[in-house]
Amino acid sequence: MQEFSDLSLAYQEQLQAFMDAHVFPNEQVYREQLESAPTRFAYLPIMDELKAKARAAGLWNLFIPPTLAEFADHDGLSNLDYAPLAEIMGRVLWSPEVFNCNAPDTGNMEVLMKYGSPEQQETWLRPLLAGEIRSSFAMTEPQVASSDATNIELSILRDGDEYVLNGRKWFITGAMYERCGLFIVMGKSDPDNPSRHKQQSQILVPRDAAGLEIVRPLTTLGYDDAPLGHAELRFNNVRVPADNMLLGEGRGFEIAQGRLGPGRIHHCMRLIGSAQRALELACQRVTERATFGRQLSEHQSVREELARSFSDIEMMRLLVLKTCRRMDEVGARGAMDLIAASKTSVPIMAQRVIDRCMQVHGAGGLTEDYPMAEAYNYARWCRQADGSDEVHLMALGKQIIKRYSRE
Repeated sequence: MQEFSDLSLAYQEQLQAFMDAHVFPNEQVYREQLESAPTRFAYLPIMDELKAKARAAGLWNLFIPPTLAEFADHDGLSNLDYAPLAEIMGRVLWSPEVFNCNAPDTGNMEVLMKYGSPEQQETWLRPLLAGEIRSSFAMTEPQVASSDATNIELSILRDGDEYVLNGRKWFITGAMYERCGLFIVMGKSDPDNPSRHKQQSQILVPRDAAGLEIVRPLTTLGYDDAPLGHAELRFNNVRVPADNMLLGEGRGFEIAQGRLGPGRIHHCMRLIGSAQRALELACQRVTERATFGRQLSEHQSVREELARSFSDIEMMRLLVLKTCRRMDEVGARGAMDLIAASKTSVPIMAQRVIDRCMQVHGAGGLTEDYPMAEAYNYARWCRQADGSDEVHLMALGKQIIKRYSRE
């Protein structure tokens, strides 16, 4: 049995109360403001209101671990202690931003905490921690298979006291948001290095940098994920100061590994919440509808599907919690097997459960009247985000064969 700290238990109670009092009652307000906004990617007034309340309640930057507690207003939460909090937030897809715990900002903030210079932290980390700006992580490219990050082609070349960037990126989450002020960009600074994992660097690029072009917003299964959005970008001789380089040339992979491990498991935590809410809504639905003279809840097939969904969620929740405990004990690198297992299993579980719950809701389950269709879309694109499932399964398979084979 997983045991949460007293601090985590207190936060769980406080966070659930905040969601009940302020987030769930404003889901319709959020939707209406999004539809009436001057653009699809404008900042919404309700978000400012809720963020102020969350910060006043001390529910702010909860993702920060104890090792980085100097940047938090609390003592830091382990991965295990943070997991149930992220699950609660995952019940409403836009709510993590209310608590400054949304992707990709959490990962970007951790990068700046771990690898940023004091000047970079003052310029970018401080306003991110305060929720004043948002950020994006730009790695994926349209012309290459970016799940193998050694394939990326965007060039980062030194020219005196500056670096010059040229290339394309796409599906860059958060890039469309009008408050996005920073891109952390991964590209090749040393393409001829004999080590394929030392050719890449990561560098900080302000959104207003000359030559940075937002080509278009992109959709996933028809959703534009406004107001954050996913964008295609073009870098046309974008120049940034040499001081914007993170950690040093050739260390892009090192930074990526430090960033993506926690990020992958955060998505899993939130998806557990999305699936759990879908199940609860389905259980309510089947007691409110009748077919063929009986409530839906009395049909054997309905009961079986909901029972399977309950079991699926419980199994994945335990896997995620085990992964979190392992990460706390040995770090993300030492827990890569369980991270891969979670990353490739939880989104598929969420799709399966949410699909069953959509079916119970009939045609309405496919609409935006309920949160399930958008949650299904989130689960589906998580199978591509932070590395495709196939890459993680290949690496995990190699690892477990080596572990258990007799050779």
